[in-house]
Amino acid sequence: MKPRLLSFLLRLLASTWRVSVFGAKPTTPCVVAFWHDEMLPVWHVFRSGNAAGLTSASSDGDLLAHLLHDWNYTVIRGSSSQGGKEALDAMVQAASSHIVLVTPDGPRGPRHVCKPGAVIAAQRARVPLVLCRVRMRRATVLHRSWDRFRIPHPFTSIKIVFGEAVMIPTSAQRDQIEKIVLLTSTHLEQLGGDL
Repeated sequence: MKPRLLSFLLRLLASTWRVSVFGAKPTTPCVVAFWHDEMLPVWHVFRSGNAAGLTSASSDGDLLAHLLHDWNYTVIRGSSSQGGKEALDAMVQAASSHIVLVTPDGPRGPRHVCKPGAVIAAQRARVPLVLCRVRMRRATVLHRSWDRFRIPHPFTSIKIVFGEAVMIPTSAQRDQIEKIVLLTSTHLEQLGGDL
């Protein structure tokens, strides 16, 4: 499917969702981390704001980049596997003036296991890291995808939960960062409980 048509269909679908937000939705520069399979409602809730999104340099990333452009995002291309250093540098620069959205287990997984990019970007930019979870009442699950990607049904209820903003110590060294990344995975999994 052509990116323009897919973007239109996804935006049309998203316009029907009934979204409730719990916790403080960020409005100032920070890094927001959420799981890859829950991405669509999060991208939607930050549309037309001061947001930047990280997408992979793959063909799938092309589709998402087109959608994010249509939702008025600043788009950063790259991932841990392709253009990682350049993408991280761009995230750090963007986070000084934007809300930067990142899926820390993307683009290839493992599912619901954080990579360090979001934590390092927040630390280097000296902005908060905010964790975010999504619950969808009805959704199609793509079982063949590595993350079991979820597409919310039309008119379904969606709950988006934001955790407390956390500053990553600027003095944290590599071993400390690794521990923070592990804790981030745990906290992200636990955030919101049984919504």
